[in-house]
Amino acid sequence: MQSGSNSHPSKPAPKLPNQRWRIAPAKTGLAKKLALSNRLSPLLAQFLINRGIETQEEANIYLNPESQVMPPPIEEFPDLAISVDILKGAIANCEKIAICGDYDADGMTSTALLLRALRWLGADVDYAIPSRMKDGYGINKRIVEEFANEGVGLILTVDNGISAHEAVSRAVELGMTIIITDHHDLPPQLPEADAILNPKQIPESSPYQGLAGVGVAYVLAIALAQEMGKIKGLTTQLLELFTLGTIADLAPLIGINRRWLKRGLKLLPKSELTGVQALIQISGVSEEQKELKPDDIGFKLGPRINAVGRLADPQIVIELLTTTDPGIALERAMECEEINHTRQQLCEEIEKNAIALIEDTPINWQEQRVLVIVEQEWHHGVIGIVASRLVERYGVPVFIGTYEGEDLQHIRGSARGIPEFHVFEALQFCHDLLEKYGGHKAAGGFSLPSENLSKFQESLSKFAHQCLETEHLKPLIEIDVEANFSQINSHLYQQIDTIHPCGIGNPDPIFWTPNVRVVDQKLVGNRHLKLTLSQDNQPNQIQAIAWRWGEYFPIPSRVDIAYKLRENNWNGNINVELELVGIRPSSAAPLPPKKAEFYYNNRRYTCSLWESLDELRIKNPEGKVLAIQKGQKIGLLGFSREDAQEIDVTKSPYFQLIKAATSALKA
Repeated sequence: MQSGSNSHPSKPAPKLPNQRWRIAPAKTGLAKKLALSNRLSPLLAQFLINRGIETQEEANIYLNPESQVMPPPIEEFPDLAISVDILKGAIANCEKIAICGDYDADGMTSTALLLRALRWLGADVDYAIPSRMKDGYGINKRIVEEFANEGVGLILTVDNGISAHEAVSRAVELGMTIIITDHHDLPPQLPEADAILNPKQIPESSPYQGLAGVGVAYVLAIALAQEMGKIKGLTTQLLELFTLGTIADLAPLIGINRRWLKRGLKLLPKSELTGVQALIQISGVSEEQKELKPDDIGFKLGPRINAVGRLADPQIVIELLTTTDPGIALERAMECEEINHTRQQLCEEIEKNAIALIEDTPINWQEQRVLVIVEQEWHHGVIGIVASRLVERYGVPVFIGTYEGEDLQHIRGSARGIPEFHVFEALQFCHDLLEKYGGHKAAGGFSLPSENLSKFQESLSKFAHQCLETEHLKPLIEIDVEANFSQINSHLYQQIDTIHPCGIGNPDPIFWTPNVRVVDQKLVGNRHLKLTLSQDNQPNQIQAIAWRWGEYFPIPSRVDIAYKLRENNWNGNINVELELVGIRPSSAAPLPPKKAEFYYNNRRYTCSLWESLDELRIKNPEGKVLAIQKGQKIGLLGFSREDAQEIDVTKSPYFQLIKAATSALKA
């Protein structure tokens, strides 16, 4: 056993996430200038530069979005004035109005928003949401005909309808007026609706471009209330629903979204909506917060709303978000909680099965450059979530499906992409094999006959080879700037707070620190990794959490890390911690071992401490070496690792020998 060897054959090399890091080029001079002019940390100044913000004026608008003059929406949306006139007339004539929503968080919050607004304005209004199981996405002929039988004169779609030619034509045939409010991509030909509101119709430079369905509904409701002179008392409750739906739908947090969300997040902790109060109470969001963070919605409130649309009746959420009765609100919030718990269990089970399928069977997704997996008993309401997790794990576009019907003749699926891959274009490429499909760059849904599955896989692989190289098939970590632990404190976190809300389109700052020492690590809840980290020549240690990284335990003692900052409030003590998003073997050269010699029982020994391996080695005069890792009770003793025997180092004389070696190294 050679003391100079850096190998560690006593256990397999640690497994780490297979990632690719893209570190933004440092612009130190410009960052210092921007930091001084805006009283920012140079780290945050570099973050702004990475977002294309390089002048004091641009930085001021970004940090204070209310300071930017926004065009009124009536000038941006060609059919907004028409839509307001139609609705105003319908309310005046006591015409029955029906809203057709969608079963995701965006569609349900949009529906609740317009129900509240129209009832506030005196309308006779009801709603319907298609069944995820029976109808699939969007308004259809059945719903239109049911509306007609109920005497509906005006249909208002929210978060759907832009491609519903058949349903819209049927509404026109039956003499109904129809307004489409949607935000999905425009088809080659628009339906023959009386008015269409869709941000995809307006210039890309418009601050309204990124609105989700709930954002379009909010624009319409506010414009109508202003026109009718009944805006007072309505704006706050609608802004809260806009905030919930926009973040839960992963809409880009830029332009008008960011401006309105900055206001809405401050309103939610003291919500005017009885249902939102109940949801906050049930989901464990602290009611003491001055404002919510996007993560509070993205990981706590939003999933509880979305779970209902995935697994149960969306009416539960509509009642939750429209009721004024605290008892009903608490009942509905409890139902959301239970359904979300079921959703979590389903996701865990399907993800586990999917990983086993991928890794235990010869699915060569690296060669195909796309991962297609289909199983019989997976619940299609949650497979989209599992697809996202598989993309995070493997860094490859994922198309995941489940068989439908007793005859298993049809497949219904969800897709998630990576930055270099356009999901909707991939589905268009395979259109001749599909029954239905839709989506955008990052995600989509599809259905196809089971007999087309192998051709679908081949066609997707062909498309993937046109846009992906093998080096793309790793999860991408976009990093803003290198940071030292000495720079991480509450003051930096407070500055980061000023750039919120962060999320899709405006991601949180991602820092990285090289050659970090892992002082302590443990599993939390079996799936998460809790770490204590330190940096050489820095006195402070920092706590870190790595969500869902339990399989990588234990990680090496020296690593490079990429992370976001998070605030941990526990029993009134507030600390800044790290939330790891990336990890890789240390890029720094390993430190040379510390060496010493000492005498024990009148015999001369040499010892060395290999910090990169957390290993102490003690060599006796005959050349035999005792190797022991920090915190371990069992060491290896022998002339080489191949013939070494395991030794309990807590027993004599090894314990005393290790103590003497440790003292010699400290001397």
